[in-house]
Amino acid sequence: MDVLDSGPDGPREWLPLPDVAERMGIAVGKVRRLLEERQLLALRRGERKILSVPAELLGDDGQPLDALSGTIVVLADAGFTDEESLRWLLTPDESLPGTPLDALRAGRKTEIRRRAQALAF
Repeated sequence: MDVLDSGPDGPREWLPLPDVAERMGIAVGKVRRLLEERQLLALRRGERKILSVPAELLGDDGQPLDALSGTIVVLADAGFTDEESLRWLLTPDESLPGTPLDALRAGRKTEIRRRAQALAF
C-alpha cells in the first residue's frame, strides 16, 4: 500500500485546509500562506481533489512542526515536488527508528537535512 495512504497505525489522516485552520486557530488564508512559505505541505486528495495536509505534519499543539520548514526547503532545492517530499518524509527508513518525519519530531533535524541534501547529488 502507498505510504501516502497508510501509516504504521492504519489509514493516514489527511486534513482539508479548513480543518488545519481550525486546529491552528487561524484563518484558511493564513494556512494557504504557510503552504506558500513552505512551512507545510499539502496534496490534492480524494474524489473531489481537496487540498489536504497530513495530520502528522502538525505538532501536539496543532502548529506545524518547527523543523519541518527548513527540511521542506532543502527537499525542494534538491528538486523534489511536494508529493515526492511527503513520500520521502513518510517512508520508513531502515537506518532510522521510523521515518524521517519521526526523526524530525525527535529533534534530529540536522541529520535529516543532511540526508535530504545528499539526495540532490
